[in-house]
Amino acid sequence: MTGLTSSGIGSGIDIDGLVRQLVAAERAPQAQRLQRAGSRVTTQLSALGTLRGALSTLQGSVSGLKTASTFQGRRADASDKSIFTASATTSAATGSYSVEVRQLASAQKLATAPYPAGATAVIGTGTLTMTAGGKVINVTIGESANTLAGIRDAINAAPDNDKVQATLITAVDGARLVLTSRQSGIANSIQVTAAGGDGGLAALAYQPGVTTNLTQIAPAQDAEVQIEGFTVRSPTNTVANAMDGVTLNLLQAKPGTTYQLAVGTDESQTRERIRKFVTDLNTALGALAKLRSYDPDTKAAGPLLGDSLLRGIEESIRRQLQAPSPSANPPYDTLNSVGIRIGADGTYSIDETRLTAALTADFDGVGRLFGGTDGVATRVWDVLERALRADGQVAARTTSLQATQRTLARDTEALDVRMQSVERRYREQFIAMDKLLAGLQSTSSYLAQNLSRANPG
Repeated sequence: MTGLTSSGIGSGIDIDGLVRQLVAAERAPQAQRLQRAGSRVTTQLSALGTLRGALSTLQGSVSGLKTASTFQGRRADASDKSIFTASATTSAATGSYSVEVRQLASAQKLATAPYPAGATAVIGTGTLTMTAGGKVINVTIGESANTLAGIRDAINAAPDNDKVQATLITAVDGARLVLTSRQSGIANSIQVTAAGGDGGLAALAYQPGVTTNLTQIAPAQDAEVQIEGFTVRSPTNTVANAMDGVTLNLLQAKPGTTYQLAVGTDESQTRERIRKFVTDLNTALGALAKLRSYDPDTKAAGPLLGDSLLRGIEESIRRQLQAPSPSANPPYDTLNSVGIRIGADGTYSIDETRLTAALTADFDGVGRLFGGTDGVATRVWDVLERALRADGQVAARTTSLQATQRTLARDTEALDVRMQSVERRYREQFIAMDKLLAGLQSTSSYLAQNLSRANPG
């Protein structure tokens, strides 16, 4: 600031220090009020971030439990897993089924006669037309690609060829070009015709019943399995549509031997999901409890103690946890009925004996208790969604606090400007006073000198 900044010339007063003290004294009450308000807003914003994190974690946990099928797991076990394995979804009917694997699916393989000259043996030019899986693939063979190796490369490089793989196998009697269907099953059988060029490509023709210049070294074959005495065929060794909700993975053919497939409820998986739900629930509720906590010994309070938003969300969650699920079958229509109880400290625990009894008595019903349209997980998720969505409760409170934060920042800036004006006023007043004192001192000295001359003795 401009003006006098040293001690007063006329008064000897430390004007600069005095002005600073007066401005500080006038600024302090308002600055402290703004600082307290700002700290309170910052603390609440941080607490809302913690609240959002806790609620988001819980929402993530229950989001996968909103459908009954999540809990209604099935497992499928083969009596001999070296023959086949199986998996099951919730739509699978429980029970025991007989399975006989008569043959496995295989991909067709065709081979040329041996060429003693090896990969460089010249075959011919023209156009090879291969048909497999209902697709026609035309491969042009020119002079630069008329050898076994060149034909192999041309077939594999054909842009529309996703059906046939060409390979060279070199043995003691020469090199052979082997064509292998990329997919197993009868529908993916290979046929080869040749046209144009010098006619040499006719050595690769293969049309069963017409021309078979290639040798079949592995047939195109569908898998064949009997389930409960009924024949099922599949182009692959994965049989997915024979039984509702069950997929068989065939590993070995054993015609004439029957094995058992047992489809049952997967209680262990369901039990683990319930345990995780309770663990995540306690973690989230613990975080909320910390935000509203109060220690009477230290007088320390949580940042959201008494906050209506936190109280409303927590009460809504607990209300949904305690309410029965209408679509579940009594008596297993509440958490307490399946052994999930709330303790005196507000946390939940599992009575494993009661949970086992409920799963044994009504496995699917326990799934509906959690994941039905009115299940516990579904209702809790809805509460969390209302709180966390972009226009939800937490976002609205956050927006309000951020607006307050901006207002406090503007008020602080306004206080700084006002105090600068106050400082200028004080400084101007003290400078004027100092000038007045300087004038008075000058007048006093003048009068004293004149009086001393008038009265010399």
